[in-house]
Amino acid sequence: MARSRLTPERESELYAAVLELLREVGYDALTMDAVASRTHSSKATLYRQWGSKPELVARAMRHNKPVDITEIDTGSLRGDIQEMIAHTDDCQMDKDAALMRGLAHAVHTNPELHRALRELLIEPEMNGLDEVLRRAVRRGEIKADNPALKLVPHMLIGAFIARPLIEDQPVDRAFLSAYFDAVVLPSLGV
Repeated sequence: MARSRLTPERESELYAAVLELLREVGYDALTMDAVASRTHSSKATLYRQWGSKPELVARAMRHNKPVDITEIDTGSLRGDIQEMIAHTDDCQMDKDAALMRGLAHAVHTNPELHRALRELLIEPEMNGLDEVLRRAVRRGEIKADNPALKLVPHMLIGAFIARPLIEDQPVDRAFLSAYFDAVVLPSLGV
C-alpha cells in the first residue's frame, strides 16, 4: 500500500494518541474514528498509512521501544542484560505491560491483531534477544546445547505476568535486574 510521508514528529504524535486511547478504552472499543478525532486526521489518512486498526496498534507499540537490543554489546551477557535494563524506563515499562495485558484477550479473539503484533513487535524483540544469546554462545558464556536458551522468552513473559499477579507490583528495572541474576542467568549456566 502506498503511503504518503508523515514527519517523524507527526507520526510520534499519532502513535502516542493511539496508545493513550488504548489505555483509556481498550482495544475492542478503540475505533479509527476515535483515533482520527483525537489526532485531527481523517480516517482515510489513517487507513492509507496503516491499512488497519491492528497494524496501527502494533506499529504504535513498536514505535515505543527505546533501543534496538542487537546494538548493545558490552562483551558479556550479564553486561548486555544490565545495559538493556538501563535503557528502560520504569513508568513506560509499566504502561507497556498494562497495554500488553489489555491486549491479551483481544489477541486471542482477533487473528489480524495477533499477526500484526507478532510480526511488528514480538518477532523483532525475540530476534534481538536471540542475537544477544547467540553472541553469548559464541563468546563461550553459554553452552550451545543448553535447553534453557529456548525458554528465555518464556521466563521473561512469565516475570511480566507473575509479578503484578503475585505481588501486586509492577515490573521495574530493580525487579528485572534481580530476576535475571537469580533466575535467567543461572538457568543458562552463567
